[in-house]
Amino acid sequence: MTMDSILQILLLAVSCGLGMFCILLARRLHRLNNLESGIGGAIAVMTAEVDRLDRAIRKARAEASAASEALAEEIAQARGEREMWDLRQKMDAGFPVGPQNRGPASRRLRKRLPEDANA
Repeated sequence: MTMDSILQILLLAVSCGLGMFCILLARRLHRLNNLESGIGGAIAVMTAEVDRLDRAIRKARAEASAASEALAEEIAQARGEREMWDLRQKMDAGFPVGPQNRGPASRRLRKRLPEDANA
């Protein structure tokens, strides 16, 4: 046997080994991609979950923005009411209500009350 024929036999043996290895890998890949029990099924389930979570995130984002807008409206309304309350407080501070500032009707009532108490 010459070196050339030994190399050809060795090449044939290695090729047969690689062919068997390729067949083994093809079978494993086929089982792995099985939609019911392999990674293919897991990928399909994960894709469905990602879609579901994406819809949930969109819905939550829409609800959060609506709640934010409603809160902004409530804050604006509360600020307006606070300004009105401050204005009333300033007006009341400028015109204190006491016995001397009550007006003529309250003076008449005050004069009548002691007379009614004696009667």
